[in-house]
Amino acid sequence: MSLFRKFFQDIIRDRHPDGDTVKVKGKVKPKYYGTVTPYPNFNASSDAQVLKSAIETKGVDEDVIIAVLVRRNNEQRQKIKAVYEASTDRKLDSDLKSALRSDLEDVSLALLMTPAQFDAHLIRKATKRFGTDEDVLVEVLASRTNQEIRELKKAFREEYEVELEDVIKDETSGDFTAALLAMLAAKKDEDHDVDAELAESDAKTLFEAGENSKGIDVSTFIEILTTRSGPQLTRTFQEYADVSDLTLPKALFLELKGDIEDCLVDIVKCAWSKPAFFAEKLHKAMEGRGTCEKTLIRILVSRSEIDLKKIVEEYRAMYDVSLQEHILHDTEGHYQKVLLGLCGPH
Repeated sequence: MSLFRKFFQDIIRDRHPDGDTVKVKGKVKPKYYGTVTPYPNFNASSDAQVLKSAIETKGVDEDVIIAVLVRRNNEQRQKIKAVYEASTDRKLDSDLKSALRSDLEDVSLALLMTPAQFDAHLIRKATKRFGTDEDVLVEVLASRTNQEIRELKKAFREEYEVELEDVIKDETSGDFTAALLAMLAAKKDEDHDVDAELAESDAKTLFEAGENSKGIDVSTFIEILTTRSGPQLTRTFQEYADVSDLTLPKALFLELKGDIEDCLVDIVKCAWSKPAFFAEKLHKAMEGRGTCEKTLIRILVSRSEIDLKKIVEEYRAMYDVSLQEHILHDTEGHYQKVLLGLCGPH
């Protein structure tokens, strides 16, 4: 299946990289598109006491627990955890694990982890159980920044006392392993400037490695797709149409199957638009019968302080229904309240 045909078979809006940065004290920084912001007048001691009372009350006060966890950002939750442990001599996550059940328990515990700890937890679960969850491995590694990947590897080493690269080598094989290790190297160019000459050169290189050769040189695709920035790759995809007889949606026929094809497709999707990539994942988690709660938790928690606002906007543009409406239809109870709280105002 064509790499690009598989990507463009869904409605994906053009990416708009301009306007995503602001100047703070003379320095260019990315705009904040998270849905969870620091709680004003924050008091870790007060919140720790409120959570203690909610956990110990007869029947457990889930509404209070949700209100505290969802309305504080991750940095504030870490301070609450520290104060809670110091004042009770018990771990907050352990107490919540005992007090809560099912999906509400899972999302609450996810919110208590640091981003790096949560990523390490996701990777561990994806490689520990019977059969590797390749989709989760690729989703995490393809969508994180270089710094986030370095922090993930550090957290993984500290928590599980093994190098993540060694786990990947043991649990995967072939070109798929090579692609994962390339992403773990955290060498992606993160400059927003586009080099037109490099894009043209890369497009020709991809053409020679794919369409214009008898066999597919997968290593060339891995090298380019895992080291170039999103804006740079977008320009490369556009340049590819100039060296190929095919239009962009049909541009690159990669006769690959299995994990490596899916991996390269996801890297391309992330390069084009991370919000669209995650919106598609969320939609698939709720379409048809049954809901993949793990996917909802994984994406909403991990993107809540990064770009969830953009994902919510993209979801409506792609599927003509709001993400919140879909969550209301597919979930219920206190678990639903947490997910809606993470999505922000409806």
